[in-house]
Amino acid sequence: MPPRRQRDRVSEDALTDRTGRGWDDWFALLDAWGGTGRNHTEIAAHLRDEHGVDGWWAQTVAVAYEQERGMREAHQQADGFTVNASKTINADAAAVHLAVTDDRKRRDWLADAPLRLRTARAPKSARFDWGDHARVNVFVVARGESRCSIQIEHSRLESADDVEPTREYWRARLDDLKSRLE
Repeated sequence: MPPRRQRDRVSEDALTDRTGRGWDDWFALLDAWGGTGRNHTEIAAHLRDEHGVDGWWAQTVAVAYEQERGMREAHQQADGFTVNASKTINADAAAVHLAVTDDRKRRDWLADAPLRLRTARAPKSARFDWGDHARVNVFVVARGESRCSIQIEHSRLESADDVEPTREYWRARLDDLKSRLE
């Protein structure tokens, strides 16, 4: 059995509280069912349909099981790898959203990004194409009148080797954005 990959896993207590079982129990149950020979959709559906696990929790257990059994790497999704970065900024959500969606303002802190805006919902979200394949989703959450958090989700990365460099890239870019808005 490969070593556990618990870095991003929901706590045992939270899982047990919401699903009635802990990690080892779910993994044993899925092993007995033949989970390692099933795909993600089948595992999640089995958890939902046969064991009454709510959708998000079924997905969470299925992903953790796949990682635990070496069927999926950390940060791996069906369409590639996904990484997240976030920052709290002492600025209102509308100003942060504008700094993301306005081409001229965005170039000030993100000059080298091959972004193409897909959709935007001011002041809460924006979705971009990154080059020809990847996607970037931006979420802005107000934390009061003049404070908010910005969360970046960069998906469809080609390999696990892209995860940490991409996370570091976004952390540096968000630091720059913060310094310009505060």
